[in-house]
Amino acid sequence: MQLRDRKILVTGAAGFIGSHLSDRLAEANELVLVDDFSVGLRENLDEAGRCENVQVVEADIRDRERMLALCEGIDVVFHLAISCLRTSLGRPFLSHDVNAGGTLSVCLAARDREVPRLVYVSSSEVYGTAQTVPMSESHPCDPMTVYGASKLAGELYALACWRTYGLPVTVARPFNSYGPREPYSGQRAEVIPRFILQLETGRSPVVYGDGTQTRDFTFVEDTVQGLLQIAELDEAAGEVVNVAFGQEASILRVAELLCRITGRDGVEVVHDSPRPGDVDRHFADVSKAKRLFGFQPRVDLEMGLEHTVEWFRREHIAERVADGEAGTPNW
Repeated sequence: MQLRDRKILVTGAAGFIGSHLSDRLAEANELVLVDDFSVGLRENLDEAGRCENVQVVEADIRDRERMLALCEGIDVVFHLAISCLRTSLGRPFLSHDVNAGGTLSVCLAARDREVPRLVYVSSSEVYGTAQTVPMSESHPCDPMTVYGASKLAGELYALACWRTYGLPVTVARPFNSYGPREPYSGQRAEVIPRFILQLETGRSPVVYGDGTQTRDFTFVEDTVQGLLQIAELDEAAGEVVNVAFGQEASILRVAELLCRITGRDGVEVVHDSPRPGDVDRHFADVSKAKRLFGFQPRVDLEMGLEHTVEWFRREHIAERVADGEAGTPNW
């Protein structure tokens, strides 16, 4: 299925990845962009929302009747709406309700409206910490947090709808996407924008734990490209596919690179207590994505960090955040 002249629904559209995906899809499709705006920002949809073929809808994915109505006439659903990892540490039932129950709601609405294609955007957190590397899709799933467990439950619901009802679902597992618009404050703030915010406001980067934990950081444009390619491959129905750069980097390495990129070489990191449920190592095997649809990430870590810092400065983010927020644990 070519993603051109289609009617496409995106849940979690005002979020980080969802908004970049929406921008790409708005070029040649009719879009229904769904978000409850509990976390996602309306400003993230400014670019896509300027298009006449785009409808922005405030809705909760757990509202089954609303989702049923919104799925009418839809060709493709990209399901990205979530309750984030750090929220799950303090409000685990919310993560369960949104990530598991909300996913079942979306899948059943898509089934009832006979949607021809659904991409469920899961998370590398379903794996837990690496037992073997690189981590292929057959790596054991042993999540460390309720967030990871609820995303895995969403996967199982989505794939059950494929097996039982024939709903053409593919599960995508992105690994640590980063880039412009990634949340930099509040509960959803991630490590890279937090480091940039700390450095840009004259602070030292705060590392939770010893910093040797690794992630497979993937620039958001590469993540979006992988999701688009998954949706266009009909043969991917029923499959689970990693979407990642395919290299690992430690948190300390990221801090070191950002110190140099921001012009603050020599700044020493500050260590704080480890985050609860933090995984030690993530390193993706992306050979399946390459084999199925020729996936080829293009933005390496250093280039992606440079792009992110440029965006941070262009948007004057450091000037818009309350003093002291940059170094506050967000769980």
